[in-house]
Amino acid sequence: MKFSNRIEAIGSSPIRRLSTYADAARQRGVHVIPLNIGQPDIETPKEFYEAISDYEVSVLEYANSRGIQKTLETMQLYLHNYGLDFAIEELIITSGASEGLMFTMMALLDEGDEVLTIEPYYPNYDSFVKMVGGRLVTVHSDIADGFQMPSLEAFRSQLTPKTRAILISSPGNPTGRVYRKEEIERLVQLALEEDLFIIADEVYREFNYTDRPFYSFGDYPEIQDRVILIDSISKKYSACGARIGSIASKNQAFIAHVLKLCQARLSVSTLDQIGAGAMDLVDDQFVYDNREIYQRRRNVLNRRLKTMEGMVTNEAEGAFYTIVSLPVDDAERFIIWMMENITVDGYTVLATPAESFYTDSQYGKQQIRLSYCVEEGMIERAMDILEAALAAYPHKVLS
Repeated sequence: MKFSNRIEAIGSSPIRRLSTYADAARQRGVHVIPLNIGQPDIETPKEFYEAISDYEVSVLEYANSRGIQKTLETMQLYLHNYGLDFAIEELIITSGASEGLMFTMMALLDEGDEVLTIEPYYPNYDSFVKMVGGRLVTVHSDIADGFQMPSLEAFRSQLTPKTRAILISSPGNPTGRVYRKEEIERLVQLALEEDLFIIADEVYREFNYTDRPFYSFGDYPEIQDRVILIDSISKKYSACGARIGSIASKNQAFIAHVLKLCQARLSVSTLDQIGAGAMDLVDDQFVYDNREIYQRRRNVLNRRLKTMEGMVTNEAEGAFYTIVSLPVDDAERFIIWMMENITVDGYTVLATPAESFYTDSQYGKQQIRLSYCVEEGMIERAMDILEAALAAYPHKVLS
């Protein structure tokens, strides 16, 4: 039987693809340290659970398709605290940032239309674009210069009559890059000159470890009619399983079109919205403390990586990921070999091969993405394992 060309074009997740090898290790009694996924290990605020516990109704009804009023107001207040003011009518609650991105692509793209992004990129961006028959086009950034944003000329070289939008993540997944003001303004200029939307994935907004401010695309009134801000409670409030995200845009026509999609999927989970609506009760210190925790973890990871022979590192400026180049022939092959052959005190490590974070096949084959969503002692142990694996791996490639 034939399946759609669209679904055949979508690849499996590189972040989850090696899970079967991790499961096999666990079945052998080995503990697997998960440096492959951005799943925070910090406790979800108690206010989330208390709000759900206190929610007493006789019938658990559909929520409003746009979102529950209290949840919308909490998101509105959150954005306001970052200097981003949106009316309730300019906000939509989505089932995670993923649904927000999918609905955005459905609203903007026709078959064959293109979205520009910077590689390496979060692989699901490619999936979301392909789901609607579009094409993700990339501009290359390099580990050698800390994944600086490419030049305006590099972006212009990739434009075609089919280009509809720029998709950007800052702080970046998978690079950890926090784009500077002049880099953000580069894309503001391009969007105005070429009449493009900017889809800004700002899920990691809180996790900025630099001494300079975070700049949002929502800070620029001259592009307010073409900016689409995507957000989520998953990372900032350690609530990935709640699947509560949001879209914010001052483009009324765009919001109206997305609302049609929201009505078609009926509603986001009522109980999860009740919990998310209580996040305005969480002390700001929760977020500040978490940022300090992740920054310390980043520092431990960087310190260890820099001591490893043949390793090319990038000091992440934000989020909780870093990309590194290994002195190996094939990063995916190495990760599988490591899980099958290397343990330290009964532990091994699962990382994410970075080849699928690029559209250009000449990049990423020797790179991995590491997530530091485990405590510092476990990062130290993971680096012991990685160092031992690199020393014993039979297919090293040293420059």
